[in-house]
Amino acid sequence: MKPQQQKELLQTLQERFESNMNRHPDMSWEDVQSRLEGKTAKLKALYEMERTDGEPDVVGLDQKSGEYLFVDCSKESPTGRRSLCFDRAALEARKKHKPESSAADVAREIGIELLTEDQYRELQQFGPFDAKTSSWIQTPDNIRQRGGALFCDYRYGTVFTYHNGADSYYAARGFRGLLRV
Repeated sequence: MKPQQQKELLQTLQERFESNMNRHPDMSWEDVQSRLEGKTAKLKALYEMERTDGEPDVVGLDQKSGEYLFVDCSKESPTGRRSLCFDRAALEARKKHKPESSAADVAREIGIELLTEDQYRELQQFGPFDAKTSSWIQTPDNIRQRGGALFCDYRYGTVFTYHNGADSYYAARGFRGLLRV
């Protein structure tokens, strides 16, 4: 990243952090920023989360590791990460009309993790997310081995977890990522 890009990213993250204190009431931006200093790979991942319209913000602190947890907090599934099937195996299995990539591949390229179902449900405590879209989530091996994958959304005041063929993709389905710093 160029120094100017890094400076702009940190300013954007700080503004979002300070505008959404309900997501991290007992944290300070200075502590988060000091943790980010010198962490080029983490800053690059945050830059990619931001560039793909994820609007990353701190939503918690891992009590075991002490790491800050950045999650995509865009109202809907990040626009720059939609129309993706679930993983590489699903992408390769498609015979026609393959999407550009898969959620798992893009997450790996960015350096983030797909949310678990529990993490997705925890995110919803900060407001309704994915009221018009949906997001792929980590899927247990026993479901994936049978060709399926899980996704979540928020409808009727409730978080729903559904299944779909892992090779499916839709314009309104993307994924939300988690970055540990």
